[in-house]
Amino acid sequence: MSRVGKMPITVPAGVKVSIADGEFVAEGPKGKVSQRLIEGIPVAIEDGVVRVTRQGDSGELRSRHGLIRALLANAVHGAAEGFSKKLEIHGVGYRAEVKGKEIHFALGFSHPVIYAIPEGIEVEIDKQLRITVSGARRQQVGQVAAEIRALRKPEPYKGKGIRYAGEEIRRKVGKAGAAA
Repeated sequence: MSRVGKMPITVPAGVKVSIADGEFVAEGPKGKVSQRLIEGIPVAIEDGVVRVTRQGDSGELRSRHGLIRALLANAVHGAAEGFSKKLEIHGVGYRAEVKGKEIHFALGFSHPVIYAIPEGIEVEIDKQLRITVSGARRQQVGQVAAEIRALRKPEPYKGKGIRYAGEEIRRKVGKAGAAA
């Protein structure tokens, strides 16, 4: 058995889980998250605990056993508490602000960069320099954070750009200067 796959998923209070038409659905205070199930890996819900087992011992089923358990655990956690990623903007004149369902960035280009916020994602900006991306779906939160970071990746000489909170940028030494 997979070490990850055999661990039970406890469903917190306030979260409803159900299985219908090959889909696992978790509904909670942060939203509704659904996850498609894999054939050959049955999922059982009993007494507030979700258990994932597998029918066979083929390599494909063994490899997907832990995967589907992790995806279902993320769905339950996302519906209960949600996920968030923090980003920081570094650079003189670089800033961001939320206007409706869009984020307007000033990132040193000759034009403002506008990013449309997808459905199910909330974005908060603190002091125009700290961005918090949050939502119920872990994959979607990570994807949006990666897309925002890709708008202006941190450069290695001065470290200007958008980076994850706590991310260390490996800095390069600039020109040594004319020695003659």
